[in-house]
Amino acid sequence: MTRGLVAIAAGIAVLAGLGTGIGEGLVASKAVEAIGRNPEAENSIRTTMILGIALTETVALYGLLTALILIFVFK
Repeated sequence: MTRGLVAIAAGIAVLAGLGTGIGEGLVASKAVEAIGRNPEAENSIRTTMILGIALTETVALYGLLTALILIFVFK
């Protein structure tokens, strides 16, 4: 019973990657839209976009780390 609950919890933790993918897609699309409206600010927009994507990616890494800990610690 416990092993099944751990598997379910690990699956839910990995779902953080779904939100990360959606968030990164939104960040990139808005950055392209902003560059299209104001091409002179391309460097500033790109820097902010990369920072936002990097911060968003940490959520997926935390979800993966949580899933791995659940799987290998609670056997």
